Amino acid sequence: MEILGGPFFGVAAGGESHGPAVTTIVFGCPPGLRLQRAAIQAHLDRRRPGSSKHGTPRREGDKLLLLSGLFCEPADHLLGPTLRATLEGERYETQAYEAGFTTGEPISAIVLSTSTKPHDYSQFAGPRGEVRPGHTDLVKHHKSMGFADHRGGGRSSYRSTISDVIGGSIARIFLHHHFETEIFSSVCQVGSLQAGSSLEECLNTMGPARVARRLEEAEIATVDPEFALRAAELIRETRKQGDSLGALLEVVAVKVPPLLGDPLYQSLKLRLMGSLGGLHAVQSCEYGAGSQVVSRTGSENNDPIRSSGYQHNSHGGLLGGITTGNPLAFRVGFKPTSSISKPQLSVRKNLEEIDFQLKRGRHDPCVGIRAGVTLESRLAIELMNAVLSHQASRVDPEQFQLF
Repeated sequence: MEILGGPFFGVAAGGESHGPAVTTIVFGCPPGLRLQRAAIQAHLDRRRPGSSKHGTPRREGDKLLLLSGLFCEPADHLLGPTLRATLEGERYETQAYEAGFTTGEPISAIVLSTSTKPHDYSQFAGPRGEVRPGHTDLVKHHKSMGFADHRGGGRSSYRSTISDVIGGSIARIFLHHHFETEIFSSVCQVGSLQAGSSLEECLNTMGPARVARRLEEAEIATVDPEFALRAAELIRETRKQGDSLGALLEVVAVKVPPLLGDPLYQSLKLRLMGSLGGLHAVQSCEYGAGSQVVSRTGSENNDPIRSSGYQHNSHGGLLGGITTGNPLAFRVGFKPTSSISKPQLSVRKNLEEIDFQLKRGRHDPCVGIRAGVTLESRLAIELMNAVLSHQASRVDPEQFQLF
């Protein structure tokens, strides 16, 4: 079973690109946290198809329905959107939750798929279905013994990250409530174009509030407005040519509590690099000074320490897999979108060689520019799990009394 995060806080999920819905179960959230559907929906809106004119032309509302794990008095204050279904000629109706306090029980959610076009993917169906170079078509077909859902990539679609964002939204609400932690992402490279401003530097000089406004206002979510314009034009031209582009994103968390994580097999470095680096289409992940450390001496790379803390952040907020209280700073590289309309050499699923030409479909010309909120979410999930793990090692007998 695939679980994101855990064992203290994590996300389990199911749902394919062109299936009826994506379902999510978030477990381990302590009781008493105030949750509002609208706060989670705001992050889903950043992720959804159609949220950027430079992304996929697929349009999905991606409206969230919360089904369990919340309560408040009076109970009718919980109630929110209506969920309807017709089965065997009979109509069934219930109300999902709008807001409430977490109970400590699993939080379940559903997001319906309303803009599916399964016939767009008939070219990939069956044992003689064609294989998109760079995609999972071939390996998923054989791994599933021929039973994989080929529509839109099935579970390998970026649509499955809806669950990441739902779980991550809950985690970031928890982290902000207890520590005022905030998490940001910024596109810093598209193709060969590089931004002139660093997210971490802007957070230091401008502050989180101004950075958040700049990211909201930009045509592409980046702290460098001029770069956003140039990158947008490059993406438009590449789309016209039937091709795609890669992207590099910075992800930074500020006001991170120190002492989270363990030094070896459950190192927070291991977990974060695995979680961020394991996202769809990611092919590189580094933190702090990253690969630049290779050409430095120890005296150049070590961050000076004073009684107020670490004076620089080459270590990216982690030493020995444990947080130092400095910003957690990662850079994550996405490959160009695999589904492109340019002719390519490929095979059918039975390995018959073909000249491949994509017939139809709705695809991002640069999937990385829509991925920031998912990276933020995965970072939040791992941070919250680490907070609860740290707390578990500090037993307070006062918390174990009934009478």
